[in-house]
Order: sequence, then structure tokens, then C-alpha cells
Amino acid sequence: MAHPDYAGLFARPVDRVVCAVGQDGAGAVLFPIILRPLATEPWSLPGERRLDAVTPYGYGGPFAWGDGDHTGFWLVFNNWCRDERVVSTFARLSLFTEQLALAGMPGVVEARAPNIVVPLAGGADAVWRGYESKVRKWIRTAEMSGLRVEVDRAGTRLDAFVRVYTHTMQRNGADAWYFFPRAFFEAIVSRLAGHYAFFFTLRGEDVVSADLVLCSEENVYYFLGGTLADAFPLGPNYLLKHHVANWALANGKQRYVLGGGYQPGDGLFRYKRGWARGGEVPFRVGCIVHDEDGYRQLGEARAAFEARAGCSWAPRPGFFPVYRA
Repeated sequence: MAHPDYAGLFARPVDRVVCAVGQDGAGAVLFPIILRPLATEPWSLPGERRLDAVTPYGYGGPFAWGDGDHTGFWLVFNNWCRDERVVSTFARLSLFTEQLALAGMPGVVEARAPNIVVPLAGGADAVWRGYESKVRKWIRTAEMSGLRVEVDRAGTRLDAFVRVYTHTMQRNGADAWYFFPRAFFEAIVSRLAGHYAFFFTLRGEDVVSADLVLCSEENVYYFLGGTLADAFPLGPNYLLKHHVANWALANGKQRYVLGGGYQPGDGLFRYKRGWARGGEVPFRVGCIVHDEDGYRQLGEARAAFEARAGCSWAPRPGFFPVYRA
């Protein structure tokens, strides 16, 4: 998720993908961000030249390695943001604190919701024992139904993935943001070779469930996926995720990251929790305001715009930055 082509997947044509890098003799920091011009917002003020920053979707930086003191990085980064008229930065953070440079980070770091991580270090037997009994039952049901799983590291079944994924988003009434066009997945296939894998559950020759996972040196991350509704009674996605876990083990990965739900404790989260009893890890975000006056002005501009439109607007509690709520 520090790959420039990954970050570019989530940038609009008007945005800039940049990376703040800090380095000394003992270590380094890598902080990929997307700069978004606030002038493109309908509520922006005339002559608006400010921006804000956000990490790409998923688990972001500031990534760090070595034993350096990162306080200096944050001082320079904060000053750079002020010089570049960056009002705020919102960072979705890696689940694994050893990957991050948080010491000296300005702003607030807060936990938003638990995510589920399947530990792989104990081997296949330990992974199987970590499943809830209902998960093991569904895997057996899928196996007895004659379903099978294939892995695709070249995007050869991309059409099938897009069909199943879109069906799932429509069935769930997902937000428009989740309806990625085919070109989005084509970009992953063409630009992130070696960093992704598609998994498909087949009933005969028909794909009935599909997951796209992202691969780092140490971890496999569930990214996007879905299942055809008429195949639910066969448990195809249970068999699929079981195969992902075994594939990750065979490829020397340490963890299989499933993520969380749309809301804390919802049905999606409970489904994921079934794969790793005790596998909850807090998902945290960093909220940094570089320009307090500008941040307040943008909130006022948004409120005034909504009032002129006759809308009753109040920021969602906890949403950052408040002017985008």
C-alpha cells in the first residue's frame, strides 16, 4: 500500500499522489498521500487554493524502518504542509504498529473499529482450530458440494470477477464509491503484478464466488470480493477464504488480514470474526490539522453553503476532516 501505482488507483485527475520521505543514518519514513484541491468542492470559497491530504484506501503509513527518531520528520512534514497550503491530513494506519512512525506525530491517533487478522505462524492446523465451528462446517459443506477453488495471478478471469463483484455490491445496496469500473481492476492487473491474486470458487465451470487479495512480503490482505446469491447454500466463500489462508501459508506469509465491517459489530464483521477467534486488532486513524484557522474557515464555508441550499447540515460525529462530513 506504499506502491505509487496503488495510491494512484484512488486519485482523481485533479489530485496529486506524492510521498513524503524522511531519512537519517538510523532509519527512514515513507508516507504516501493524495493531495486533494479544495477548490473542486461545491462549497469552496472563491479563489480557493488550499488542499488537504489523505492516505489511499486501506492501511497506510507513515511507514518506517530502522531505529531513527521520527520527531524531526513530523516537524518538517508539518512545515511543508503549511508551505503548500495543506490544511489537514487524514491517515488510515497500518494495523501493525511496528511498521509505523507514530512517535512525534502531531494531531490525534484514535481507534475506529476492530479488524480481524488470521495469524498464520502456527501452521495449517492452528489456523483450522482458530476457525469457529460454523466456519469449519461451511467449508466441509462446500467441499461435499463439489466446489473447487482456483487462484489467478494474471487476471485471466477478470470478467468473471467484475461480474460477481458488481452483483454483490448491487445486492447489498453499497455506496456508489464501491462500484469500481473495470478499468480500476485492469490497472491493478497491469501495474501491480506480483502484489495481487484473484481467488475463484467454481461450481462446475461457473464462478460463483471471487476474492481479490493484495500481497505484501509478509501479509495477504483481503481487498474486494463477492458471491452470487444463488450459491449461498453451498458456502463457496468459506471454501475460498480457507484456500486463501492455505495459499498464504504455502507462500510464507505471516498473516491473513480480513479487515472489518461497514459498521462496528455488523454482520460482515461477525462473519470475518469467525475466521480467527481472538484475532481482533484495532484499526486506527491519524487526524492532523496543519492550519487551525483554515480548518475552521472551511467548516464555516461548508455550513454556509448547506444553509443557502436550505439543508440542515451537521458534521457526522467523529468524521475527519469535519468540512467533508
